[in-house]
Amino acid sequence: MVDIMSLWLPILVSAVFVFILSTLIHMVFGYHANDFKKVPDESAFADAIRKLNIPPGYYMYPCAQSSSEWKSPEFQEKVKAGPNLMMTTWPAGTGMAGSLIQWFVYSILIGIFAAYVAGRALGPDPYYLAVFRFVGVTTFACYAIAGWQEVIWYKRPVAVALKNTFDGLLYALLTAGTFGWLWPR
Repeated sequence: MVDIMSLWLPILVSAVFVFILSTLIHMVFGYHANDFKKVPDESAFADAIRKLNIPPGYYMYPCAQSSSEWKSPEFQEKVKAGPNLMMTTWPAGTGMAGSLIQWFVYSILIGIFAAYVAGRALGPDPYYLAVFRFVGVTTFACYAIAGWQEVIWYKRPVAVALKNTFDGLLYALLTAGTFGWLWPR
């Protein structure tokens, strides 16, 4: 067993590597550029939404507040008539800094989970491949598998989930390799 505190270096270094790779994926490689569709007539849409003065939050339309409302003919008519949507709003002028910091912290947390699993399963001098396997499967599960809930429940396109799963595989391989390289000997 390896103490989690002795794995601080691979946790931090792998988070930095994942941060750099994700930046390259989104800013250079560009295969996520079409993850979102553009709303027809953006100006009219923005004017209509702006008039509603919707506070920041996560919304669904139509939205039933109870199972009895869900079953009501009025609600079912709204569903049939459409549009049906889920929407997240945030304050105007919101920048990327907060999200980038959260992403880095998230990557550190995933590294901590991987360190815990591998540290409990392996001794102080394991084979590189043993570290790679435990860390790789743990980080892949963290980065990739949960995203499929968005496809199942929130109608996210399968193509987006596949790209995010591929990204998760890359992040897992990078993290696993970093842990294998920096594992205490």
